[in-house]
Parts: sequence; structure tokens; C-alpha cells
Amino acid sequence: MTDSKYFTTTKKGEIFELKAELNSDKKEKKKEAVKKVIASMTVGKDVSALFPDVVNCMQTDNLELKKLVYLYLMNYAKSQPDMAIMAVNTFVKDCEDPNPLIRALAVRTMGCIRVDKITEYLCEPLRKCLKDEDPYVRKTAAVCVAKLHDINAQLVEDQGFLDTLKDLISDSNPMVVANAVAALSEIAESHPSSNLLDLNPQSINKLLTALNECTEWGQIFILDCLANYMPKDDREAQSICERVTPRLSHANSAVVLSAVKVLMKFMEMLSKDLDYYGTLLKKLAPPLVTLLSAEPELQYVALRNINLIVQKRPEILKHEMKVFFVKYNDPIYVKLEKLDIMIRLASQANIAQVLAELKEYATEVDVDFVRKAVRAIGRCAIKVEQSAERCVSTLLDLIQTKVNYVVQEAIVVIKDIFRKYPNKYESVIATLCENLDSLDEPEARAAMIWIVGEYAERIDNADELLESFLEGFHDESTQVQLQLLTAIVKLFLKKPTETQELVQQVLSLATQDSDNPDLRDRGYIYWRLLSTDPVAAKEVVLAEKPLISEETDLIEPTLLDELICYIGTLASVYHKPPSAFVEGSRGIVHKSLPPRTGSSESAESPDAAPSGAPPSEQPAVIPTQGDLLGDLLNLDLGPPVSGPPVATSSVQMGAVDLLGGGLDSLLRSDVGGSPAMSGTGFTAPSTVMPANLGPPPSSGLGDLFDLAGGVGTLSGSHVAPKTVWLPAMKAKGLEISGTFSRQVGAISMDLLLTNKALQVMSDFAIQFNRNSFGLAPAAPLQIHAPLAPNQTVEISLPLNTVGSVMKMDPLNNLQVAVKNNIDVFYFSTLYPLHILFVEDGKMERQMFLATWKDIPNENEAQFHIKDCPLSADAVSSKLQGSNIFTVAKRNVEGQDMLYQSLKLTNGIWVLAELRIQPGSPTFALSLKCRAPEVSQYVYQAYETILKN
Repeated sequence: MTDSKYFTTTKKGEIFELKAELNSDKKEKKKEAVKKVIASMTVGKDVSALFPDVVNCMQTDNLELKKLVYLYLMNYAKSQPDMAIMAVNTFVKDCEDPNPLIRALAVRTMGCIRVDKITEYLCEPLRKCLKDEDPYVRKTAAVCVAKLHDINAQLVEDQGFLDTLKDLISDSNPMVVANAVAALSEIAESHPSSNLLDLNPQSINKLLTALNECTEWGQIFILDCLANYMPKDDREAQSICERVTPRLSHANSAVVLSAVKVLMKFMEMLSKDLDYYGTLLKKLAPPLVTLLSAEPELQYVALRNINLIVQKRPEILKHEMKVFFVKYNDPIYVKLEKLDIMIRLASQANIAQVLAELKEYATEVDVDFVRKAVRAIGRCAIKVEQSAERCVSTLLDLIQTKVNYVVQEAIVVIKDIFRKYPNKYESVIATLCENLDSLDEPEARAAMIWIVGEYAERIDNADELLESFLEGFHDESTQVQLQLLTAIVKLFLKKPTETQELVQQVLSLATQDSDNPDLRDRGYIYWRLLSTDPVAAKEVVLAEKPLISEETDLIEPTLLDELICYIGTLASVYHKPPSAFVEGSRGIVHKSLPPRTGSSESAESPDAAPSGAPPSEQPAVIPTQGDLLGDLLNLDLGPPVSGPPVATSSVQMGAVDLLGGGLDSLLRSDVGGSPAMSGTGFTAPSTVMPANLGPPPSSGLGDLFDLAGGVGTLSGSHVAPKTVWLPAMKAKGLEISGTFSRQVGAISMDLLLTNKALQVMSDFAIQFNRNSFGLAPAAPLQIHAPLAPNQTVEISLPLNTVGSVMKMDPLNNLQVAVKNNIDVFYFSTLYPLHILFVEDGKMERQMFLATWKDIPNENEAQFHIKDCPLSADAVSSKLQGSNIFTVAKRNVEGQDMLYQSLKLTNGIWVLAELRIQPGSPTFALSLKCRAPEVSQYVYQAYETILKN
């Protein structure tokens, strides 16, 4: 009979009966009773009352019974830690049992009991088991160290278990080696700074020797560990690749992907001229192709990984196009992924095959798949110029089918083909116009409107066509409304006499009847352009458009390099780095490929193409219209300039002498600095930069990474002059003027109190109402002596941001109450937002890129800063003084682009793109933030800082 009988009982008084059975003298009865207890525990009944009775059953030679008791112990030890200690002696005894299975079972169970009280008893048995003569016990003990480290890391370090684990890497048994590597990797992941896996050529050799004899999971652990190793030269990289290559023929797909990861990483170090490089490329294709004969879920994971590999090294699979052809019974997620890879592999050699396949797919029944297939035809036209004509005729054949969604997708991609090959295929416009009535999707309608506006001079009835769209203007989506507005303005500039009414109609619809800010702004811009300078309007609206380039959806190169290091993990399926989906900081270490051999590239910039590389090496990434991400992808981040150090004002933190001696004397000489601030842990600036000294001209951003500035710069953020907040006539003779400042992370309200009354004023106190950022006085208002008539006193009131929060209108409004011996007076003032910009507001480049992509486009706000004749470097250093940090800078067509980040005291990040045209005093500022209501005030802060 099966064990299901243990789950069928529902008797009352069961616990009492089980207790009696557990204490029976008969071994068989005892075993039956423990099985019943485990069955009850499994279905969720509380059998913790039987703890002492079950623990008594541990004293047995029967391995099956022992396993059951240990299972019970693991489950209830946490809720009954005091009882669990009763079992410790048995554990210790079992760790010295002659049977290695029992020794291993004891140490495994002790590792699973996560009770602090028990861990200290575990150390001695664990130490013995780590040096046990039986490899099965040693491999179990190795994993136990990782479990124990998770419960009490300090204990593991104090007991020297980590050193023992490192010794196990040299063990004679491959499974022990694999488990030791797995345990060390696990521990290293939770403590990225510790250099536990200190790999060197000798230890790598031992790992490679163990690799051939391990179980498949052991092989994966070892391969993942190898992937983190940096060979010292290309010969070592080649030797490792040669010894890892046999793993490509393993039956387990996880082993294959781990081996591919190691090879992809080390190939970076091999010269392309080597014969071995070509051999390796040929060896990588068959295992990847084999993965596609697995079940659909595995195929999908393999395809997501292949997608990355093809973007990095398309030559590996360039002859394997046929395996990516879609089968009729593939699930949709596999079909779409295969389609993506087909386009990436499309080239002049195989385009005929690919197009025939794609045309076939476009007649399938699955709507999503058909749409993607039609898009794919358009992408092939853009990618392989020789095929463009064939692609266009294929798309026209598909339009003739009159299937609604096929027609719409075809129109969207034909718009891109027009952009890529101007004045070549415009003869098809007539066919497109015939299908106008059937378009109901925003993207297709917008594409058609763009075509009509762009080629209005070739379409006789363009005004009628656009007028037909205008009838339901308010029911259209924003995308269509914006496109329609632009198309009609284009039409007006091409045929002004016939379309004056039409353009007036669309401008009034956009500016007066619409509540969409983007649409209104664009409407007003066109209106003003047309009314003030039609010639300029023509130059702006009908400007020559840049040709679109090949791939729109390539992964950004540095991110791609990082994802290659994560092949075979969840990151390679999501196509996102682990930091984007793993909560908390645990285990997030940014990985990158080793620098290529023989190129002058630095390790920091793996995406910089070697000069003179043929353009076909790395496809260009198209920035979407008005998007800074395309600009960000090739950031001009040169290495820090060597030369004399810049005199920067560095902040000395606590008692650490960052200048390496001589700090005291510097402070005593007090070069224009204030005396050391007591109680803050900061000392005064050691040297002060003269006002006219900008960053050195060649340094790009004045030492972008703060290398010269010690811990950061302390120029102090901009302080506005004091203004009168409370006039004397409103406060019975008390006049209050003030301003706000931020110095070294401390916010203060600098007040000037004047007594214009005839009596003495005393007993001053101050209080703030709740406000948007929780600003509150950090100390009482201290005026030590009474304020005599006509006397003025200056006070700096420290503020913090831990007060009560309530959203104000405007956002930076602060309501203040001041009390003295005469009365209580109220006033409100606006504080500048830059006093809330914190010192650690500099975002890391990759993070900036990911965050910018992540924040929705509707959160982007555009502003102009006028009358500001500063250079990009001057702007950058001026803003840095107020904690607006330049993440990167580059020059595009003569325009300087600064990408900046800042962080508010409440943790809100604001990302900025500042466009500076040399010689022009007007800057364009784009701000993106998850709380868009902040943008207006950040812009005001920019204006204030740059103009003062």
C-alpha cells in the first residue's frame, strides 16, 4: 500500500494516540507514527505538541526514521528553539557516526535549522565534517557553511570556516570542489566587497580539472565562477576556452549556456586574426541550434539569449537562418522571438529567403504575429538596401489583400522606408491614399497623415484628405493630433493660398479648444512662427530630415556587454541588468566584458569603437525623435586629464586627513574659510578656488568624477540676497528680512530682525506650518539679549526636512509664525528649491540611462533659459556648486549637451538635458522626473543659479 493512507485520517484525539505510538517499544510502530506526524505537518496541522516525543525517536540506527525526525525538526525548531536544543547532543553524536550518510544528514539538517541558539553548537561538528575523509560529507559541509553564513556571518569568519572553504577548492573530489565554489560564490554575492573567490591561474587550473567530472549543477557553478575571472593575457584566455569548449556538447541546456557565457566573455580578449578565433565561432553555432529543438519554454529562454549573442557577434549564426524559420505549431512567444532574430541575421546573401518566409507569415491567422511579420518586412528594407524595392512591392501586395490590420502595419513601415530612401518610392502614395478610410489605429493614422503632409506637393487633394481627419479632431489620440497639426502647417507652407482657412482652423483647435499642454505648446509655436517670420517657419518645419539608420531596437552597447556577462540567468531573459529587477542591493555587482586585445580602448568604455573600424561592425542605434538617449549612447567621457592638480575646495570628512598631512596648519591659516563648524563632523574648506578659476579647459567637465575634489566640492550653493518678508507696519514695529542657504549639506534660514518700535522686544520663538518638503526649524530661535529700539540682529536658523508634510500651492510656499513678547505675527515666503538639492545627487551613467528610459515621456518638461552667455564648462561648475551634477557631456553638431542629475531631500530624482549652442545666450532645458510637478521649480532654480 502507498503512503497516501497517512493523509486520510481525520480522527479526534489523534495527537494523544500519536503520542502513545511514538513512545511504543516496537520500531515499526514508531516509524508508522512518525510518518503520520509528518503527514499531518504537511497538510498544515499543528503537531508541535509532539516535539519531545519525536525528538526521542532520533536515537535510532534506522536511516529512514532518522530522516523523518530530522524533517520534523527543521520545521518546528524555529517555533520551539528551547526544545530544539534538546536535539543538539544527538546531532553532535550523529556527526561522528561511522555511516557517512548519517554524518552528512546530521550536518545538512543542522545547517537548515535557522536558530541562533543552536548555531554555536554547530561549529565543532561542522569543522570535523569539513575535514571528513568521505567526500560526500565534505561536499554537504561546504554548502552548510554558506547556510550558516546567512544566519551569522560574523561567526563563520571568526571560526575560520571561509579559509577551510577556500582550501576545499583544491580538494581531490570534483563534487567537493563544485560545492565549495557554489558556497563561496553565494557568500561573495551577499558581500560584494569581500574578495573571497581570489582566483589565480593555479586555482583556475584546479577548477577546470574538476569541471570534467562534476554533476551538471557542479559544472554550472564552476563555469559561472570562471566567467568572473579575468585572464592575464590572450594566451591564458585561449587555454581556458579550449578546456571549456567540450561543455558545449552537454545534454543540459543550462551547462551549455554557462559555457557559452564563458566563451563569449573570453573571446573579447582573442585577436580576430587568430585561427582559433574562427574555429571557436564555428563551434559556438551547433550547440545554440541544438537548444532550439527543446520544448517551447526552453526554446524561448535560448532565443532570448541568442538574441543577445547575435547582437554582439552576428557572425556566429549568420549561416543558420533556417533554424529560426517559424514552425506552424510554435507558441506565439517563440514565433515573435524567432522573427526578431531573423531580422538581425538578414543580409544581402539570405534576404530573398527571408522575404519569402515573411510574406508567408503575413497571411497567418495570428494577428500579433502577422503585425510583427509586416513590420519585419519594413525593417529588412531599411537594413538591406538592395532588398528595399522587393520589400516595397511585397508590402503593396499585402495592402491589396485589404486585411485591415495588415494595411495599417504596412503604412506604418512604408513611412519609415520613405524616411530611409527619399524620392525613390513615392509613386506608391496613391495606393496608400486609397486605404485612408480603413485606418482606425492611432499609429497608422499618424503615419498616413505624416505621409500626406510630407508629400503634399505630390498629392492633388492633400487639403481634402487632411480636412477629413480634422472633422473628428478632438476624438483623435494625442499622437494623431500632433501629427495632423504639423502636417497642415507643412501643407500651408507648400500651398499657402489654398489652405489658409485650414491652418487657422487647426491652430485654433490646438491652442484654444485643447487641454493637452504638448498640443497647445506646439500650436502656439507654429502660430508665432507663421505670424512673425514665415521664412524662418519654412526653414524649421520643412527642414531637411536626417536619414533614419538601420536598427531601432538594438540594446545599448554597454548594457549589451553587461547582459552578455549574465547569459543563462534571468537577466538574459528580461534583457535588463539584475539591478533593474532584484530588490535591495544584495548581489548587485555591475559586470563588464574584458577590454579587447590590441585596441587602445580603456576598460571603462567597452563600447568605444576602435578608430578606423568598418561601419558594419556595430549597427547604429536610432534615437527616437526628440529623445536624448541616442545622444547619451556615445558620451564623451575622456579619461581624467593628467597635469597639475586643480585647486579645489575639498570637504574633509570627520577626522580623516584626506590631504595626507598638513591639514591642521592649512585650517589654522584660514584662507578665507570660516572657522571649523563644531558638531557637524565637517571642517572648513582647506583651500578656496578663486572666483574666476574654472575647470581646466581640456578636462571636459572639470573632473567629471570628482577625482580632484576629495569627497565633493564645497563652493556652497547659490544664496539669494535678503528681502523683506515681514514689513514693520504689519508686525507692530518688527521687520524681518531673510534668505535661505545651503552649506555642506546643512540648510539654514538667514534672518535679519530689526526693532522699529519704541519698546524692547524679547522672548522670540518661530514655528513653520506643514509644507511640501517637511522643512522645520532644527533648533529654537535664539536671540540672547532683548532687542532694543532701532537695533538689528542677524541670526542663522538651522533647518531640517523631518517636519510634517503637506502639499502646498505653490509647491515651495512656506508659512511662518514668529512670536515675541508683543504678539504673534504670520508671513509666508517662497524658498528656492535648490536648497533641497542633496550632495549625493550624482547618478551613475548606466543608472541615468535606465532611469531616463523608465520615466514616461509625458513626464518630460521643456524650458528655455534666456540671456545666459556662459560656456558649457562654466555652466557645469556653477551648477555643481548647487548640487546639480553633470553625469556626462557631449557635443552634437556644434551643440554642447549636458546630462545632469539632482536629488531632493525627499529622495525624488530629477534628470536634465541642457542644450547649449555656443554663441547663443538661450539654453534649452529638458527635465524628467517621476513627480512632474517639481519640474517648474527645478527650472526656476536653474535660472536663479545661472543668472547670479
